[in-house]
Amino acid sequence: MSTLTKGSNYWRKLLLGIGFTFIFALFGYLLSLVPGFNRVGPLASAIMLAITYRQIAGYPEFFRIGIEFSSKYLLRFAIILYGLKLNMDVIFQDGLGLLLKGTITIIFAILVTIYLAKLFKGNAQIALLLGVGTGVCGAAAIAAIAPIVKAKDEDTAISIGIIALVGTVFSIIYALLLPLLPISDVQYGIWSGLSLHELAHVALAAEPAGEEALAIALLAKLGRVFLLVPLCFVLIFWVKNRKSVDGTDNTKVKFPMFLLGFIAMSLFGSYVLGDLVPVTDNVMGVISFATTFILTSAMVGLGLNVSLKDVKNKAMRPLFAMLIASVLVSILMYSIAGI
Repeated sequence: MSTLTKGSNYWRKLLLGIGFTFIFALFGYLLSLVPGFNRVGPLASAIMLAITYRQIAGYPEFFRIGIEFSSKYLLRFAIILYGLKLNMDVIFQDGLGLLLKGTITIIFAILVTIYLAKLFKGNAQIALLLGVGTGVCGAAAIAAIAPIVKAKDEDTAISIGIIALVGTVFSIIYALLLPLLPISDVQYGIWSGLSLHELAHVALAAEPAGEEALAIALLAKLGRVFLLVPLCFVLIFWVKNRKSVDGTDNTKVKFPMFLLGFIAMSLFGSYVLGDLVPVTDNVMGVISFATTFILTSAMVGLGLNVSLKDVKNKAMRPLFAMLIASVLVSILMYSIAGI
């Protein structure tokens, strides 16, 4: 009888905890409709709400089981669904040149961010997460590589919040610079797609330049999203072949199975969905919304692990490193886009 009671209690806490993250995700969506917050988006809005709740009310221990489920398993499920956003056929046909340039962005952003953070004596783990987020595709990239590099939930949440906010500021600056730049709209689109942090940031910056600029910007950005796959394999190899700071052996690294799901969904969305399996734009819209909502719920779970007492000491120096790296990426990609 006690086993049954314990089992039912577990499932009740699991479902209530997941529901708790869903409620915060919903409020994150509502907050993102408010002027100002609409520039940030639901993910960052939900994380900020969760962090604020944690500082005021503390960690909601009763919901821990469900919150941890959201921050780990729902997060991986969302990354798998995110693969549907990646059209491999378009990248292979039209974006190979942009793919090469995107590779430069990723390598440059990661190495510079890590180097500067080391120079500033900043937190190496957060610097790595910020470097990947800057180089690849913001929050989704950070969430994907976090379990591979064994990042703490707190560091992951802090990094995602920083990426969302900094990327928003950069996208607004890009849009303000548009009429002042001596480059074509298409070149501006390429620049945006090769240098900005999130897919949403690229869309926000490139849309004022017109449909052609927006299309080429998203293509350049999707090339960087595609490169998340080989980057994950590089990081797996790196983690398996290094010793941690305290001398612990890291050779036992679990392969992130969700990465295979991401690849499978990318292939399914590129070559099956819409071709062999008819699907309407409304259905794709629902899937896209569900993906973002699930990812937002996972962000809530991460945000609840953040204690602001530690943020100042841990995040400020990596933040400065990431800001400098982002500026340098913008300058480098501007020169490439203007060729």
